Amino acid sequence: MPTGTVAVAVVDGMPMYELSIACEIFGTARPDLADPWYSLRLCAADPGGTSVQGGFQVRTEHGLDALAAADTVVVPALPDHGTEPEPRLVDAVRAAHLAGARMVALCTGAFAFAAAGLLDGRRATTHWLHADALASRYPRVRVDPAVLYVDEGDVLTSAGRSAGLDLCLHLVGVDLGTGAANRLARRLVAPSHRPGGQAQYIETPVPRYDDGLGPVLHWMVENLHAPLTIADVARHAGLSTRTLLRRFHDSTGTTPLRWLHERRLASARELLEATDHSIEDIARRCGMGSAANLRHHFTRNLGTSPTQYRRTFLDA
Repeated sequence: MPTGTVAVAVVDGMPMYELSIACEIFGTARPDLADPWYSLRLCAADPGGTSVQGGFQVRTEHGLDALAAADTVVVPALPDHGTEPEPRLVDAVRAAHLAGARMVALCTGAFAFAAAGLLDGRRATTHWLHADALASRYPRVRVDPAVLYVDEGDVLTSAGRSAGLDLCLHLVGVDLGTGAANRLARRLVAPSHRPGGQAQYIETPVPRYDDGLGPVLHWMVENLHAPLTIADVARHAGLSTRTLLRRFHDSTGTTPLRWLHERRLASARELLEATDHSIEDIARRCGMGSAANLRHHFTRNLGTSPTQYRRTFLDA
């Protein structure tokens, strides 16, 4: 695929970070990788000077109608995902898609795509902090909060912040080959492909419950290392197994063993980030039993291995 024209939508108040990713990848000529490189156009509802976060002024020479003439359209993160996207942006996005442009949303740019109907019936992602809001507001979108990006061919979406770089490098690989994408990534001092998904970045704090289950949940967390059963938890709570299951589901929306499993994974993540304990020792401490069992569940739930996770997050 030729590199072609990349039109980036610029919205007043837009975060600078994702916008800068698109400009760096597609707006800096690299004739040794491809000649010609991409042709970048910055487009705004009101061409001229558009103010973005951080006090920056972005010179935008094209209107949003220019999106429809581009080969690829990029919508970076929006300034406020809590409100409906700018109607002129939504209309321009819809028109560009109908014109056959490849549509790319970075972070909360997915909200503009969803408002335009581009994501109906499709799998998509956004920043994990806003995934529930996207799914709730646009129920026809199949939101996947665990991945770094989703490539649906003509419509692509990325998770939050740095995942925009992952998706843009992926596009370079699609257009110019993995060799070009790898060389570009090395120049940016970034991995050309990150293992796992954004599930490994989601915070998992222990929630508070004020319905009487708090003490037993605290006891479960304090005894993650022990081979707890439902009968053990019910006995500690002074409840029958049946009553425990009902109250647990009403309060947490899940089962005691599933809740315990999630807490064990969270504990393993904390130990990997903040200690130099061996994988085997961490598996025992968090109740996973063995390093092999921890690796299995870590890969299944987070898409990466404990060792790779530690390389990414271990405190310096």
